[in-house]
Amino acid sequence: MNLKPLGDRVIVKQDDAEEVTAGGLFLSSGSKEKPTTCTVLAVGDGRVADDGKVIPVPVKKGDRVIYGKYGGTEVEIGGETVVILRADDIYAIQA
Repeated sequence: MNLKPLGDRVIVKQDDAEEVTAGGLFLSSGSKEKPTTCTVLAVGDGRVADDGKVIPVPVKKGDRVIYGKYGGTEVEIGGETVVILRADDIYAIQA
């Protein structure tokens, strides 16, 4: 992937949508819910504060994170779909 996120942006790869419900029902592609968990692929250098200092992004490449359901922008690069998020759209790091 030849993308370098700028500022406090993060590039992530979404997890695959669930195909089976907890009760064992198979979901059609139209009824699958967009996953909110993903893996961080690339991280920008950070946000520049008012005093000129760079505030680093709190995640790193390889982290598994949870983000806002409607956060980010989907982009297709080389046949692969990734999401570009602001660091503020990330809610948690999965331990």
